Amino acid sequence: MNLIEVKNVSKRFGGLAALSEVTFELKQKEILGLIGPNGAGKTTMFNVINGFYPPSSGEVHLRGRKISNRKPHQVCKLGVARTFQVVRPLQRMSVLDNVIASAFMRAATKAQAEEVALEVLKFSNLHDDRETISKGLPLGKRKRLEIARALATLPEIILLDESFAGLNPTEINEQIEIVNKIRSERGITILIIEHHMKVIMSISDRIVVLNYGRKIAEGIPSEIGRSPTVIEAYLGEEHRA
Repeated sequence: MNLIEVKNVSKRFGGLAALSEVTFELKQKEILGLIGPNGAGKTTMFNVINGFYPPSSGEVHLRGRKISNRKPHQVCKLGVARTFQVVRPLQRMSVLDNVIASAFMRAATKAQAEEVALEVLKFSNLHDDRETISKGLPLGKRKRLEIARALATLPEIILLDESFAGLNPTEINEQIEIVNKIRSERGITILIIEHHMKVIMSISDRIVVLNYGRKIAEGIPSEIGRSPTVIEAYLGEEHRA
């Protein structure tokens, strides 16, 4: 079952085409990687899917329903959460209060929001840091907090924007475990942007490759890793070797 269908989406900023007629599907309980060089249009695609930008042409459908004319909070309410490449928690608030704020997307009371937040913090291995002021967290935990805030909205789909960037090997392994658990234990479908090729190749069921705003390849990781087009545009000759 396709949860999200991106249909011939283009996004232009004046004379610049950030996306050009991109089409792909995100299947239920799938991890779909979205890769490509800097400036390829990956984050712009996220911004179109979650309603931050309207497409210049084309449509995005969620469970067969057009969502590309909706605002971000409306898209989130429909079950699509996202993280951001630049992590910006509510810095003067505790880790717990950061997640409580997100939980109010669905919770009707403070008690309900706190219950959701505490469960999500345990899932994200941040429960011991719940009283810590978020600006004091190291990068690895701030990345996990970003995921926890998204999970607190109780999404069906989560868009992860470079959740592994800047992490050390131990933190990368912890993050891989959490991402896999999001799918296996919570049944959440994942669309992920990531430049760390060992990570994206190991966790993705399929991968879509963008270059200069156009889709240049789509397939399982082994196919993408062998694609001459992808190697030339993004992976480089050292990957071929």
